[in-house]
Amino acid sequence: MAKAVKKKTTNNFSKFIMWFWILFASGIALVALIFLSASWGLFGELPPYEYLENPQTNLASQIISSDGNLLGKFYLDDNRTDVKFDDLPENLVNALIATEDARFKDHSGIDARGTFRAFAYLGSKGGASTISQQLARQLFVGVRSRSKFDAIKQKIKEWVLAIRLERSYTKEEIISMYFNIYDFGNNADGIRSAARIYFGKEPKDLKTEESAMLVGMFKNSSLFNPLRREEMVKNRRDVVLAQMAKYDFITEVEKDSLQAMKMDINYNPETHSVGLATYFRMYLQRFMKDWINKNPKPAIGDESDRYNLYLDGLKIYTTIDSKMQANAEEAVNEHMTKLQAEFFHQNTPDRNKTAPFLDITPEETRGIMERAMKSSPRWKIMESAGKSEKEIRESFDKKTEMTVFDWKSPTKEKDTILTPRDSIRYYKAFLRTAMMSMEPQTGHVKAWVGGINYKHFQYDNVIQGARQAGSTFKPFVYAAAIDQLRLSPCETRPDTQYCIEAGKHGNVEPWCPRNSDMKYSGTSYTLKRALANSVNTVTAQLIDEVGPKSVVSMVRNLGLSGDILEVPSIALGALDVNVYEMVGAYGAFANQGVYVKPVMVTRIENKDGTVLYEYVPETKDVLSKDVSYAILDLMKGVTQGGSGTRLRTTNANKWRPEYDEIITGYPYELTNPIAGKTGTTQNNSDGWFMGMVPNLVTGVWVGGEERAVHFKSITYGQGASMALPIWGLYMTKNYADEELGISKEDFEKPSNMSIEIDCDKFSEGIKKDNDIEDDLEDLDF
Repeated sequence: MAKAVKKKTTNNFSKFIMWFWILFASGIALVALIFLSASWGLFGELPPYEYLENPQTNLASQIISSDGNLLGKFYLDDNRTDVKFDDLPENLVNALIATEDARFKDHSGIDARGTFRAFAYLGSKGGASTISQQLARQLFVGVRSRSKFDAIKQKIKEWVLAIRLERSYTKEEIISMYFNIYDFGNNADGIRSAARIYFGKEPKDLKTEESAMLVGMFKNSSLFNPLRREEMVKNRRDVVLAQMAKYDFITEVEKDSLQAMKMDINYNPETHSVGLATYFRMYLQRFMKDWINKNPKPAIGDESDRYNLYLDGLKIYTTIDSKMQANAEEAVNEHMTKLQAEFFHQNTPDRNKTAPFLDITPEETRGIMERAMKSSPRWKIMESAGKSEKEIRESFDKKTEMTVFDWKSPTKEKDTILTPRDSIRYYKAFLRTAMMSMEPQTGHVKAWVGGINYKHFQYDNVIQGARQAGSTFKPFVYAAAIDQLRLSPCETRPDTQYCIEAGKHGNVEPWCPRNSDMKYSGTSYTLKRALANSVNTVTAQLIDEVGPKSVVSMVRNLGLSGDILEVPSIALGALDVNVYEMVGAYGAFANQGVYVKPVMVTRIENKDGTVLYEYVPETKDVLSKDVSYAILDLMKGVTQGGSGTRLRTTNANKWRPEYDEIITGYPYELTNPIAGKTGTTQNNSDGWFMGMVPNLVTGVWVGGEERAVHFKSITYGQGASMALPIWGLYMTKNYADEELGISKEDFEKPSNMSIEIDCDKFSEGIKKDNDIEDDLEDLDF
């Protein structure tokens, strides 16, 4: 009886073993069949191996400063810049592995243990997606379907693709790809954008708690948004820190200390309208589009394609210095805030009934408003939508909620209710500015500020705007006279009314310019003193002596390209120029007479580092070293005893106390050699200052969008009050940073200077010449 029972037990065990192996083999076969079916495309098309080896992601093009910092990016939807594994901090990688895939280094794409656990507990104790699977989903599969059947097919595709990815890439490459592909929200595509936007730093500089926060966002960046749900994000960060402690990446003590820390978000939005060098970036966008049109990609077979500025991950190396650019923008903000406050004070309704316009008729005011309305986006949008002119005009008088620019607000914006017509008038009241700074020896542009706020004032006054040059044009007249007539800065001309008759130099009528104070001293001025004090009568005499044609010829060689008439009145700046060309032209004076065309882009590379473009300097010999140095000596007089003297002194006047109590005036006290020239146009509509030290030339313009927007008097309306303070603030900030290397030395004097600039020696020479002439007259031949 006992033997029979033993036989039955043995048979049952044998059957169990047999069925086990049958089921096991069937499972293996089923898994193999599933994988084969997936690879054959039965669950949906899979990407080809070539695509797996080089997955295409949209990469933003980078704008890189001369000092190696990222100025900004060009992108459409994806603000993404790839980061290599070596540039990821260890704490960031550890946080990811501890939270998303603890056995990442041990599996080949699928975590068998995690998968069995997920099946056994139906996902209640965690999922089984590895980092490789999640990467496959991000790159190739897409958002998980709500259909269970489709979701299963997607999961199978992820398994297959994860294994393929593991075969094609190293573990380190998979991790870097995973960080680079993820969308962290708020335009933070990829880890580099996320680190910069949420913490204002590069990924390699992330602290452990910062890395934990970003890894926590992988769960759902829309839900765990640190700008909207800070407490929820902190809790998620603490979970990541707990996981890091669980897997011994940090100690329990470190975990407790880090979890006790508050969230420290340093939000730095990366959009096209905010950040550093916004106006320059928009200029660069136009430059790049032009370059792309002229430089197609290398042809593959018979086909060629164009580079895509927003998707191809180009690297654009620029001449802009990020520190000098920041100094320039700070200088503009500091001065323009106070200057605008004074302008508003002078243009309250009780002080100026036509504010912000001055000295114009009602008809002229209506003309300005009419042009502004018809060129506005509102008019164009409504017109394209088929609205009648009556409907469009009525819309300009309906009050609406809007956000407008405001100097007083910390964000430079305020919410208000205005009619569109009133908003046009409101914006017309703001003074605009332009500033550009360049190294004259190389033409490298170091700073570029096209206005007061790109988001609200998108017109770039550096290169798009052209305004009357005023007295900043006079050095060109003096240069032509010294060059052609070999004059010394010590030569004299009388300050008396001077007329160029009709019919001479293209004059239709007699031209009799007056000095700005409407007075004539009757005394003789040296050329140096005349330029320092911007004496119009002396400039008129000089252009009469050399002729306007020679002056125009010279400034053409110095890069001025606008419509310049060959008439005497150009001597006083009665022509429109822009800051970009003026800085380039003045640069020749500081570069011993050699004009170097301003350059902003030095090199362009593709995403792989292949050089696509490298600039070649454009230079031209225009003036001799002697003439250039003589002009510099003349312009040094402007800052030693002329309209630029306030750069040397301190004035403790205060601006209107109802706006602020900040001491202004001229707190620069610069002692180093500076060559410069102020400029003020008729009715104080434009204020200029051009300033030079041996290795930096900077031009500043300030004025209203309309010439009818200006100060009443020269007290505030002259270039020395409107533009020079920006230059002074900018240079003070530059000199505070010795690493920038801005020169405090004098300009280099030619070794064999043929033009006498020492007026004492010049006077002695004149006296000797006069004595010789007297002796000759006394001789009896």
